[in-house]
Amino acid sequence: MDLTELVTAVQANCDIADARHARESTMCNYLLAMRELYRWERGLPLAAPLGQAELGAWIAAREARWNALEEAEYLPLPLGQGGCEPFDNAAINACLEPQGLVYSAGIGRWGRPHFFLGDLARRESRQGLAVLVSGREHARDLFAPPAALRDGTVFLRLDALRRWLWEKTEVWGVKQAEGALKAALAAYGFATDAEAALERMAAAEGETLILHELGEAQAEPLLGPAWREMLGGLTDRRAELLARAVRDNLADCLSTLPALIEQDAAPSLHFYFANFEGLRRGLFPRLGAAYAAWRRTGSAADLRLACRAGQAHWRETAQRLMATWQAGPAAAGAAFSEWVDEPGSLAL
Repeated sequence: MDLTELVTAVQANCDIADARHARESTMCNYLLAMRELYRWERGLPLAAPLGQAELGAWIAAREARWNALEEAEYLPLPLGQGGCEPFDNAAINACLEPQGLVYSAGIGRWGRPHFFLGDLARRESRQGLAVLVSGREHARDLFAPPAALRDGTVFLRLDALRRWLWEKTEVWGVKQAEGALKAALAAYGFATDAEAALERMAAAEGETLILHELGEAQAEPLLGPAWREMLGGLTDRRAELLARAVRDNLADCLSTLPALIEQDAAPSLHFYFANFEGLRRGLFPRLGAAYAAWRRTGSAADLRLACRAGQAHWRETAQRLMATWQAGPAAAGAAFSEWVDEPGSLAL
C-alpha cells in the first residue's frame, strides 16, 4: 500500500464533496470551518493567531479549486485489486486496520458526504459494535463530524473532537456568558491550564459521543428500516432537522444521559446541556427544566424521570413522523416544517 497515493485519493474525494456542498452553510459557520481547516492543513497549533491576509488568500485559492471540481466524480481508493469503492467502509478498513489506519465515508446532514483517513488510535467493542478511534488525520473535508455510526461501526475522531472543543471555548471566550458551558469549562479547569483541560475534556467528551452513537444503534431496531428510508427521502432541510432532533433525543434518553447520570459525570452533563439547544431543546423543555433542577439541588431525580419519559415519548414521536411521511412523502415536508415552527404538539 502506498500511503501517499491513498491520502491523495481520499483528499481528492474530500475536496469534491466540499466543492459540491461546502458553500451551502451559513456564512458564519462557513468562515469558522474554513479557519479550522486552514489550521489543520497548515499544521498550526489550535491557539495560533491567524494572519488575515494569508487566510484570505488561502480561502480564495481553495474556492477556485472547488470551482474546478464541482462536476468531478468520486475516486476509487487504490487498495486491493482494482481499487475499492469509496463508500465501502468495511472492505477499506479490512485493508487499513493492519496498517494502523482507519477510514470512514458516509452521508451526513443535508445529504453531504464526509470522508476521512486517520491513524488508528485504538479499537474497542461496545454492545456488539466495533468502535474505531482515530488520532492524527491525513485527509478530511471542511466539516469534520467528530463521531458517526456507519453500518454497525462507531467512528470517533479525536483530532476533529479536539478542534471542535477548542472552537467552542474560543467562541465562549468572546463574551464569557453564564450558563452550562461556563460550568463545564470551570469543571475541566480551563482557567488554570487550557491545554491540559482540553485533553481531559476530549477524553471525557469522546466517551459521551460514543454513548450517543450507541444510543443511535439502540434506536435503529426500535424505528426500523422505514426511518432510514424516510430520512434519505426528505428534501426539505427543516423536515430533516426535525427528524434528526427527534432521533437525537431518543438516542440520548436511551444511552447518553442515563450513563452520564449513573457515572455522576458532572463536567460532561454540563457540557451536554451547553450543546442542548435549538430544536432539540425546543422539543424537550422538560429535560432543560430537569437540568436546572439538578444545578439547584444536586439531585438527578428529575433528570432520570425525564429520560425515562423520553424513551417512550421520542419513540412514539418518531413513529408519528414516519406515519406522516408514509401517508404522503410529498406533503410530509410541509407538515414537518409546521412542527418546526410550532413544536408544542410534539414536545415533552
